[in-house]
Amino acid sequence: MSKIWKKTETIQLHPSIEKYTVGTDYILDMKILPFDIQASKAHANMLQKIGIVTDIENTQLQEGLNEILNLYHENKIHITPQDEDCHTVIEAFLIKKYGDTGKKIHTGRSRNDQVLTAVRLYSQNALHHIIKKTEQLQKKFLEKALQYKNNPFPGYTHTQQAMLSSLGHYFSAFAESLENDIHFTKNIQTLTNQNPLGSAAGYGVSFHLDREMTTKELGFEKIQVNSLYCQQSRGKFESLVLESCAQIMLTLGKYAQDMILFTSQEFTFFTANDSVVTGSSIMPQKRNLDGLEIMRGHVSSVIAKQLEIKEISKNILSGYHRDLQLLKKPLIESIDITLDSLEIALIYLENLTPNQKNIESKITKEMFLADIANDMVQNENIPFRDAYTKAFERLDEYEVDFQKNISEKKSLGSPGNLGI
Repeated sequence: MSKIWKKTETIQLHPSIEKYTVGTDYILDMKILPFDIQASKAHANMLQKIGIVTDIENTQLQEGLNEILNLYHENKIHITPQDEDCHTVIEAFLIKKYGDTGKKIHTGRSRNDQVLTAVRLYSQNALHHIIKKTEQLQKKFLEKALQYKNNPFPGYTHTQQAMLSSLGHYFSAFAESLENDIHFTKNIQTLTNQNPLGSAAGYGVSFHLDREMTTKELGFEKIQVNSLYCQQSRGKFESLVLESCAQIMLTLGKYAQDMILFTSQEFTFFTANDSVVTGSSIMPQKRNLDGLEIMRGHVSSVIAKQLEIKEISKNILSGYHRDLQLLKKPLIESIDITLDSLEIALIYLENLTPNQKNIESKITKEMFLADIANDMVQNENIPFRDAYTKAFERLDEYEVDFQKNISEKKSLGSPGNLGI
C-alpha cells in the first residue's frame, strides 16, 4: 500500500526526505502496534454502532485486527521505512484482505489521534508495569529494613561520618522514597488516563462519533474533551510520564552511588555476589559493579530525555506539527530504562551482603559527640549550645554501646523508631 496521505501515485517522495522524516519511527512503532490494534478494534465497534460499517464488515475488521495481533506476537509483522509507521501496516493489511471494508477503518479518524491514542494506551500500560516493579523493589527494601533493623551503620553528612544510624534505617529510607514514587506515578497515571480518540486532526469531524463508547471500551477513565487540546497535550503528557520515571531513577541512582562507594576497598561495608560483578581485561583483581554504574548514568539520561520532550514541544503553534513525532523515542527509551533499572536494582539488593564487622570497625568514637551533648541537655539541664562545646571533654569517658544508642533514637523515623 502507498502511504496513507498520498493522493496520487504519479508523485514520488524524494528518498532522502522519506528517510529523514520517517527516522526510527518504523522501529519504535513495533512497541506501539498492539495498542494501535486495540484502539482500532474499539473504533471499528463504534463505527458499527453509528452505522458507518455493517455488522458483517465489523466482524471482518475485528477478525483482521486479531490476525495482525497474532502475527505480531509470532514476530511475522514488520514495519519498513516505506510503510512509515504501524498505522499504515495495519490499514494496508485490512485493505488487502477485505478491500473496501478495510478502507472504512479510517473513517472519522486521523493519524494524529491514532498516534495519540496508541501512545496513551502504551503509556498507561507502561505506568502499570512500572508501579508493579517499584512495589516489588519497595517490598524488598522493607524486608531488608526489618532484617537489619538493629544493625549499626554510620550515617554521613558532607561525605563525612556524622551520627550512628542503622542498616534498618538506611534501607527504610529507600522504601519510603519508593512509596512516594509509587504514589506520584499513580497520580500521573490517573491524570493522563484520558481518551483522545475522536479528536481526529485536532478539529473534530462531522460524524456523530460515540466517544463515550470508545472511552469505556479502551478502559480510559475519562474523555479528553477538547479536540484541539488533545493535540496540545502532546509533550505535556509524555513529560509527566517521564517525570514519574525521573523520580524513580533519582531514588535508584542514590542507591547505586551508595553501593558503588560502600563496596569499595576503602569501605567494604557490603560484599557483592560474583553473579553481579564484572571484571577487567587487564587487572585480574577487579570486581566491578558495572550495572550500578550504568544505572547511575541512566538517571541523567532519563532527565535529559524528559527535557528533550519539553524542548521539542514548547512554543509551537497550536495544533499538530511533525516535530511531535520526535517525542516517541525519548518516551519509549525512558520507560524501557526505568523498567530495566527497577529489575537490576532488585537483583543487586538481593546480592549485596552487609559486612557487619567491617561496618562496626569503621565507626569512630567522635560520631557520638552529638549524643553526648544531647545527654548533657537531658540529664544535666545544660543549654545545648554549652553542651555542644563541652561534649569533647566527655568523649574519653563515653562508653560506646551500639544497641543502646540506636534504641535511644526515639524520634519518629529515626533508627530507634523506624515507623515502618
